[in-house]
Amino acid sequence: MTTEQLMAPTSTPTAAPAPEDGTVELVRVRATATRRRLIPRWVRRLAGPLALVSLWAGGSASGLIPADILASPVTVLTTGGHLLATGELEAAMAASLRRVLIGLAIGVTVGVALALVSGLLRIGEDLVDPNMQILRTVPFFGLIPLLIIWFGIDEAPKVALVALGVTFHLYLNLYAGVRNVDAGLVEAGRTLGMSRGALIRHVVLPGALPNLMTGLRYALATAWLALVFAEQINATTGIGYLMNNARDFFQTDVIVVCLAVYGLLGLGADLLVRLLERVLLAWRPTFSGA
Repeated sequence: MTTEQLMAPTSTPTAAPAPEDGTVELVRVRATATRRRLIPRWVRRLAGPLALVSLWAGGSASGLIPADILASPVTVLTTGGHLLATGELEAAMAASLRRVLIGLAIGVTVGVALALVSGLLRIGEDLVDPNMQILRTVPFFGLIPLLIIWFGIDEAPKVALVALGVTFHLYLNLYAGVRNVDAGLVEAGRTLGMSRGALIRHVVLPGALPNLMTGLRYALATAWLALVFAEQINATTGIGYLMNNARDFFQTDVIVVCLAVYGLLGLGADLLVRLLERVLLAWRPTFSGA
């Protein structure tokens, strides 16, 4: 092989010899950048968490991390299995999921409704947006004493705290999405004779949908964060209740199990939203990384 052949770019196809009958043969050309990676992506994504757990296990085994400060991974797994066997963990997860789902439903409904009113109508913006901008700067965890006074110490203040955390994320993102729709598309729709309702359905709402999905992902993360605080309010069930009991008895293994459950539930919810994004935003090509 000559030097010129070695230096030739690999992505340039070679012309196939023309058949004698005059027909043209089509040859599929594949760029070298599309060759498969040697390591699957899911393996690369697991590398970081596995390395962290390995460091944790090594520190526990060597005595660098005392057991009374942080239980070892083996102890945590054993405790998690015991809580599953007794049914405590399933009951706690069911109670926490119920609170999150109810709070999420309320927060999504209120946040989306207020964002549409404020984003689609100027008078709505004048009446709604100033109040939302003021309220969103108030730490909603600081509202816990008021929520207890208003709703008591049962389920209502816990659900209300989750709903508050969800509402503001959805409002801000959807409002920004509605107002950031390309004005040229709106004008083109008016030129084509679209009614106001059709313009909202076919131009404004699809244009704001990416922001809505982003707001939903933030809202889900905040919902689980709010639940941690909500379940400190006289809870008798839930993952937070297990954590409170474990804190009183210095059971770091139970605390880590509860934190892991919070994290896994939040990760599962985020994966569902990402799957929903792929379905609803299939029409919108985006950059997925090099």
